[in-house]
Amino acid sequence: MTLQPVPADAVPASPDFDSPDDVARAFAEHGYIADRRLATTTFVMSRLAKPLLLEGPAGVGKTELAKTLAAATGRRLLRLQCYEGQDETKALYEWDYGKQLLYTQILRDKAAELLEDTTSLADAVDRIAGADSAFFNERFLAPRPLLEAVRSPDPVVLLVDEVDRADEALEAVLLEMLAEYQVSVPEIGTFVAQQAPYVVLTSNNTRDLSAALKRRCLHLFLEYPDADRELEILRSKQTGLADAAAQRLVQIVRGLRGLDLRKAPSISETIDWARTLAVLGVSELDAQVLGDTVSVVAKYERDVQRSREALPRLVDPNATVPAPADHGHGHAHGSHSHGGHAHTHDDGDDGRRARAAKDTPGRHDGNYYGQQAPAESPPPAAPRQVRPGQGERSFNRGGGARRRPV
Repeated sequence: MTLQPVPADAVPASPDFDSPDDVARAFAEHGYIADRRLATTTFVMSRLAKPLLLEGPAGVGKTELAKTLAAATGRRLLRLQCYEGQDETKALYEWDYGKQLLYTQILRDKAAELLEDTTSLADAVDRIAGADSAFFNERFLAPRPLLEAVRSPDPVVLLVDEVDRADEALEAVLLEMLAEYQVSVPEIGTFVAQQAPYVVLTSNNTRDLSAALKRRCLHLFLEYPDADRELEILRSKQTGLADAAAQRLVQIVRGLRGLDLRKAPSISETIDWARTLAVLGVSELDAQVLGDTVSVVAKYERDVQRSREALPRLVDPNATVPAPADHGHGHAHGSHSHGGHAHTHDDGDDGRRARAAKDTPGRHDGNYYGQQAPAESPPPAAPRQVRPGQGERSFNRGGGARRRPV
């Protein structure tokens, strides 16, 4: 073993923040508007050297918080982007086998010298085994973000992004790091951080995280900000949109979030929409220009359609909204026929009534899943009677098999 672990007690150096207000001020200097709750949690994280788990919908500023934390403290940002199927070699470390092979070829002659005084195969094997440490040391270790965060001589910010997309096995690998800021390499030993990194984990709630992971972290759920804070964020990004239009845009986006959309507009998308309108030279918002650009914040066709239908009312609550456009295939929504069969579109509930009917308890009887026997079983079939002469076509009376015609 070539590495002597550093004691874990030698963790935080001088504090980066004096108070929650100091956090809010430092973040604001880098364009991140933090409310009181977020600033307080970040301050506590920095003082307790505890990882911070941020949960909430996409686009509310979870990843941006880690970036801003790195910028505000002057720390290097290390990012582990999680995904399904990711293993520990992409998160912790792996051995550089190509480098080890090259090293072996270089030492081939030295290996002959090493073995020249051995008298048996067992002696040679023992001699080679004693030199294993030459191939498993830090020289051939390829660090990944977790190990790099621990080995870094300078304090860093480690972002474990979208940890809910990783498998549970990788989540278990993280536990040692989150609890003690250390990483174990079986062939070498344990690496312990000289200075505790700031660790920020983000989750979009794709799946539930384990209680073991949550127990090791401070937890904060980020929601969409209120109108005043979102407008403040918009102003801080200097989108180029006039302030009156920006205020109106924030209200419209909040109205869109109240619709039944597959994906609600995020803060970052609000900023993109403001920049888009500024590029187009828009100073006053109307339904036409918002409808033409709503795809900046609505990412699915159904969401785009619903947003465009709602925009006139969001811009002017007293606006007269025209009836939905015709489908273009020339039929009314009443009873009609297609290819010889008739049906009706009078349900008017977008299929919800039919789906609800399928969820009615007891609509299947006990035989649906085969767990019960039928109430009345059919009578067994009567045994078939064999007539005396049956079978003579297959076995003739002479005992020999019937010959094939040639």
